[in-house]
Amino acid sequence: MRVFVTGATGLVGSTTITELLAAGHQVLGLARSEAAAEKLRAAGVEAHRGSLDDLDSLRRGASEADGVIHTAFNHDFSDFAASILADRKAVEVLAEELAGSDRPLVVTTGTPSGEHGELGTEETAPRGDAPAFGRFETERLVLAYAERGVRAVSVRLPRSVHGEADKHGFVPILIATARQQGFSAYPGDGVNRWPAVHVKDAARLYRLALEQAPAGTVLHAIGDEAVPLRQLAEIIGRHLDLPATSIPVERAAEHWGFIGLIFALDTPATSVVAQKLLDWQPTQPGLVADLEAGHYFHG
Repeated sequence: MRVFVTGATGLVGSTTITELLAAGHQVLGLARSEAAAEKLRAAGVEAHRGSLDDLDSLRRGASEADGVIHTAFNHDFSDFAASILADRKAVEVLAEELAGSDRPLVVTTGTPSGEHGELGTEETAPRGDAPAFGRFETERLVLAYAERGVRAVSVRLPRSVHGEADKHGFVPILIATARQQGFSAYPGDGVNRWPAVHVKDAARLYRLALEQAPAGTVLHAIGDEAVPLRQLAEIIGRHLDLPATSIPVERAAEHWGFIGLIFALDTPATSVVAQKLLDWQPTQPGLVADLEAGHYFHG
């Protein structure tokens, strides 16, 4: 297939491109700058100049492809509502271009929080008070295109997508904040849990979703179902030779900024549908093993 990939030079997008090329697909990658375009060409990818705000460029990219994988998102937490709105406009343009063609459109959102610490599944209804609830509204919009001749699929990523190339995700933020503050923090008693996935496992799920997932499918990309945040804070503290210290939950946003609201949540999740439907099994190191390997602390 000829696949149009947004977020092509990001962590998830670039790893997914490597997975697609290895499986024999051709890739058209969205590039916001000439430097990004050159990076894509060097990887054997055809570059398509444009951005999430350039809706015409998205329309053209989708029109030239047999399928679309949308991984791009502007993670500007200072105006998260605007980022969600821009993403919604982008995916609606992609879906409209593919309408009536039965071509696949694989979009990205996050795993929802279950009630009372229960494992979130692909059937879990997102909570209306979740910081990223607006992304689930976008997901619903896209999945509705399954009735309009689009093989629409949503891949939900967990709180941590990790790996050696991860330089800007939640774990690097935890590490950077610990260095700045002189201690590695966790909220309250630190028993709140994160799901996680290695980026290479996530990339394989994107490829399988593109190739095989039925229209209207929701897939969780989960390697670790529930990693306690205190455990992460203690590993970070040990590697940085800093104490791991509890802070009040109500101070999470003050300590970490907007994403502190996410750090304080208990959001374990599982990936039953993805594993059964696509025979997808995580094979890469888990988050704890990835942290203990030490690469997150170099540089």
